[in-house]
Amino acid sequence: MCRNIKTLHNFKPPATDEEIRASALQFVRKLSGFTRPSKVNEPAFIRAVDRVSEAARELLDSLVTNAPPRDRQLEAAKARARAADRFPHVADESGAVIHRHHPTNILPV
Repeated sequence: MCRNIKTLHNFKPPATDEEIRASALQFVRKLSGFTRPSKVNEPAFIRAVDRVSEAARELLDSLVTNAPPRDRQLEAAKARARAADRFPHVADESGAVIHRHHPTNILPV
């Protein structure tokens, strides 16, 4: 549920309002336990997302660092490389993907 919460500080270009809102939405979902709130809870849910977004924007605008801004594309490539290391897979003769850590779990191609 929280996979969309990413580090947003010190990037070039800076975090967009959409990125901040997506992180706020994931945070509120995690706190509430709702992926989608019921109609009766929807106003409180939206209000919480709005307030978390505002607080996150204020935080990001207030943070100071001496480090150079990080490049989004470079960081995304590093994340993909880490994921490839964490979730390696190989194919058998039929082309089916076999997860290295679970060789009995064959996934169809």
